[in-house]
Amino acid sequence: MKRILILTALSAMGVLASGAAAANADLAKSKLCLNCHAIDKKVVGPAFKDVAAKYKGDAGAAARLAAKVQKGGAGVWGNVPMPPNPAVTEAEAKQLVDWVLGIK
Repeated sequence: MKRILILTALSAMGVLASGAAAANADLAKSKLCLNCHAIDKKVVGPAFKDVAAKYKGDAGAAARLAAKVQKGGAGVWGNVPMPPNPAVTEAEAKQLVDWVLGIK
């Protein structure tokens, strides 16, 4: 019985995690992030997997990247600047960046 409860709890955690990932992908789509980025390939901007790899272990990356989502940036990934996205709130920017940095 204990084993069944443990397996059920682990399954529920997996469903919640995949739901959160889908929710963040939906947020990225609704905020037009996927017009310039993809998870696994460069489009106009870098692949989200490449962003996650570049900033792995960088404790200050999440805050800097969340600010870039809202205010834009240039020079890190080449000559094409990332435009600001004023439609993204501070909380949404943090949620999006946390999702991107968690991509493996």
